[in-house]
Parts: sequence; structure tokens; C-alpha cells
Amino acid sequence: MQKEKVVIIGSGPAGLTAALYTGRAMLRPVVIAGNQLGGQISITSEVENYPGFPGGGVTGPNLVDLMVKQAEDFGARLVYDEVVEVDFSHGSPFHVKTYGEAYEADAVIVTAGASPRRLGIPGEEAYIGRGVSYCGTCDGFFFRGKEIVVVGGGDSALEESIFLTKFATNVRVIHRREALRAGPILQKRAFENEKISFIWNTVPEEVVGNGVVEAVTLRNVQTNEVSTLKTDGVFIFIGHYPNSKFLEGQVEMDEHGYVITDELMRTSVPGVFAAGEIQDPIYRQIATSVGQGCAAAIQAERWLSERD
Repeated sequence: MQKEKVVIIGSGPAGLTAALYTGRAMLRPVVIAGNQLGGQISITSEVENYPGFPGGGVTGPNLVDLMVKQAEDFGARLVYDEVVEVDFSHGSPFHVKTYGEAYEADAVIVTAGASPRRLGIPGEEAYIGRGVSYCGTCDGFFFRGKEIVVVGGGDSALEESIFLTKFATNVRVIHRREALRAGPILQKRAFENEKISFIWNTVPEEVVGNGVVEAVTLRNVQTNEVSTLKTDGVFIFIGHYPNSKFLEGQVEMDEHGYVITDELMRTSVPGVFAAGEIQDPIYRQIATSVGQGCAAAIQAERWLSERD
């Protein structure tokens, strides 16, 4: 079993910031990256709302690279593995198990983030990677000259819709309400984009295809009228759920699976801290995750110092 002062679970903005701060505190943290280095920003095409990058912002992958390098410069060690089990029941030192290694950590910072929520309709699972996608940045290139639909009405849905117009001939946004939830700037850009149109008060009922996506069955929520819309791709952006299953029975969580923390990023277990979208269902921004990761790292260092 590998013994460490601090193990950080997750490598999104919160995790990499926690790694930077605990690294600067000479704690030589281990960051277990999970199945996606950088978390959700690694699949974000353009980041315009993170301070310090004027003139069009920065791409998500580039921002991840910068964060990783800065954390590593101060001694953080990244492990490209995924946590499968933890044991916090006996207090510190805590046990963290990945597919390839077992760790004993004096303190743990959980920054495992959140994952895209699925529609749960027939055909969705079957056509993932064959026309169904949850990442425009990852898959948009494969839809050059094709017609696609986007499901959702929030910031992510419109950001991805605008990005996808670089490749698709047209993007139809399907939203269950008659008004969007996205911010006004994004709405303005989407409404002004001639490639984007909207289908209101409508939900997808089924993804239809033959080897690849060919159409989507829709239902109007006001009239219950069912129709079929031909499309080459279905991009789904309807929110996220916390990646907290491995924490069940270990720390206190709310009814949606978000880890409950206090204002000092402390969980219900002394010595275990949480930051980012694993405990934040409200803001879910890079800037807030960075702040929470900073706070969690500072509190972890203080907690360790008091014990020593």
C-alpha cells in the first residue's frame, strides 16, 4: 500500500487547484486523474469566462495543460487511474483503492466532478458513438456537412450548438419549454446564428437508426403530438450528476448524490474534504471550482498541521 500525505481524487479545475496549493505546501500530493484528465473543461472548445484570458478566452484542453504543468512544477504527481473504492470509516489514515494501486492517505480531497445526464430513452445507449453524443468538441468534426439536433436549453446546450455550426449544415435545438435557461449573451448569439433553429415545448421519445442514427421521435408536451425528425446526430446537454457512487456510505450526501460540505469544504468525515461539482449543484463554474479547490487544499494543510 502506497502511503501519502494527501490524495486528491479527480483532476478537474478543483482538483488541479488543490494539487497546486498542497504542492506549494510541500505535501507532494497524488492526483488520481480519473477517466478524463481535466474533467469537463477538457472537452470544452472555448472558455471565455475564466479570468486572465482576454481576446477570445482559451480552449479547454489548453487551460488543462497549463493547470497540470503548474501543479506538477510544485511537486504534484498525476496518476492516470480511476478510484473504485474508498474506506473512510476508521478515520485517518484513509484507504483509497484504484484499479492499479492502493493508497493510504493522511488526508483526502475529493474533486471527482460530475458527468453528463442521459435522457434514458430507447435507442440512446445503443447509438452512443454512432450518432448520439454528449460532447460537441469531441465529436463535432465527424458531422461535417450533416444535420444534427441538440437537446437542452441551458448554457452548455447553446455553447455546444454554436460550436457545432462550424461543422453541421444546420443545428435544431429541442427544448422542453418555450423559453431558454441559458444566459442572455449565449441566447443572442444562438438566435442570430442562421444555422440554428429551435423546436419548443418538445421532448425526444426515441432515437431511431439502422447502424447509425437516422432520426429522432419527438413529442410535443402541450399537445402530445408525436412526430419523426430526420437527423444524422443527437447531441444531449441536459445537465449533470455527481460522480459520487464510490463514496456511498462513506460521507454524508444529499438526495441527489452531492457531497455535503461546510463553508470550509469539510465533509462529514474529519480529514476528508470536497470541492468542485462533486459538492456544488448551484454554480458549477470553472472559477468557483478553482476557489473551492483552493479552500479545500488550505483547510487540508491546516488540518494536517494541527495533527502533526
